[in-house]
Amino acid sequence: MNARQEKPLPPTRFRKNARRVSSLVERDIKRMGEKRGFSETRLLTHWAEIAGPDTAGICRPVKIGFPRGGFGAVLTLLTTGAQAPMLQMRLPQIIDRVNACYGYRAISRVDITQTAPTGFAEGQVDFAPKAKVRAEPGPQAIAEAREKTADVGDDGLRQSLERLAANIISKQRAHGSKTENTQ
Repeated sequence: MNARQEKPLPPTRFRKNARRVSSLVERDIKRMGEKRGFSETRLLTHWAEIAGPDTAGICRPVKIGFPRGGFGAVLTLLTTGAQAPMLQMRLPQIIDRVNACYGYRAISRVDITQTAPTGFAEGQVDFAPKAKVRAEPGPQAIAEAREKTADVGDDGLRQSLERLAANIISKQRAHGSKTENTQ
């Protein structure tokens, strides 16, 4: 065989066993977390469970730093300006919960930052908003929806269409933009 002729590549073999996605990205997540001082990636991946849903809704962990000559690490949390005083009051509980995650007194202090030049989202704060409470349609909207869907023969479909129509009618009335019937 001369230098110009190349050997054909062997066929690519695929694994037949299924693998969890977490096992595929675990090494990369751990490496990225360790760059920011997170030896325990569970603090990042399960922040809502560790800190609690209320606290996790207003802050995120950014990094863990280790001061010179001191005992314990410093956890830096990202929050918005309006939420910083509320977060400040929760710091003792946060320290206790994070240390419970580690299993020993790993965190001795928490710093709060409102900007995140070193954060995961590079300063983009997008904390989870509270769920909106939907108002139930009124009796007039339900009656009008029943009237409009009375011709549908299938019971399940008719009930679904009634709920949809009642929600649309009540929303239109709430916004004051009731459209005229063009049937």
